[in-house]
Amino acid sequence: MSVEPGKRLGVYEIVAPLGAGGMGEVYRARDTKLGRDVAIKILPPAFTSDPDRLARFEREARVLASLNHPHIAQIFGLEASPQPFIVMELVEGETLAERIRRRDSGLGIGDSLAIARQIADALDAAHERGIVHRDLKPANIVITPDGVVKVLDFGLAKSGGPGGEEGLTHSPTVMAPTIDGVLLGTAPYMSPEQARGKSVDKRTDIWAFGCVLYEMLAGRRAFGGETTSDTIAAILDRDPEWSRLPADTPPHLQQMLRRCLDKNLKNRLRDIG
Repeated sequence: MSVEPGKRLGVYEIVAPLGAGGMGEVYRARDTKLGRDVAIKILPPAFTSDPDRLARFEREARVLASLNHPHIAQIFGLEASPQPFIVMELVEGETLAERIRRRDSGLGIGDSLAIARQIADALDAAHERGIVHRDLKPANIVITPDGVVKVLDFGLAKSGGPGGEEGLTHSPTVMAPTIDGVLLGTAPYMSPEQARGKSVDKRTDIWAFGCVLYEMLAGRRAFGGETTSDTIAAILDRDPEWSRLPADTPPHLQQMLRRCLDKNLKNRLRDIG
């Protein structure tokens, strides 16, 4: 982290780090003017001279500003000084990744569907505006104490409708853990076309949604391996272990999951709504 607690960025006083990745560092901060806590995403100084990183950071702010939805974290502003940072809604709660780890046998059908419906609503709103998230995963989904789901981190989002890459086709990669150089996304949730470095559309989010729903139900990832290469090989060549789903999973839910995780784009569900 490059910003210490207590430091001021304009009217915002840094309180504590929340996380970091290839797209920026996130902190809890206090808006001293309005008297509220916010989340601040900072572009590290090492990247401010990189035109591609800076453009993508600003693009994330524009994407968030175009979305006004109860299941998508809001943006409050974009600042340029003393270094570029985005001011966002601070979403209190636990990530879906944390909840799945806490209940490693799965969340149950009822809870999984309640969460999945809210994720689908958020993606539907983004897709209606021609925005593809491209990095949907449990770590980017927060559940508030009231049970409200918020989708976060549109740092890899592309916009412009089907096929519109807005200059991102050859962008650096972000994987888990973050590695620069080849692909955009997080390996266990990449669609086959994403893993191959091909152009993507909203169906890549539908694949990731299927991965997330499977993980909620089964308590384990749909695709995994000891290395990133092993994981991508599983995505390209193998099916999830459908027997890991709860025995009482309704047939129509299993069918929907199979459609979400169909490796053939033509057969995959085409609309998250």
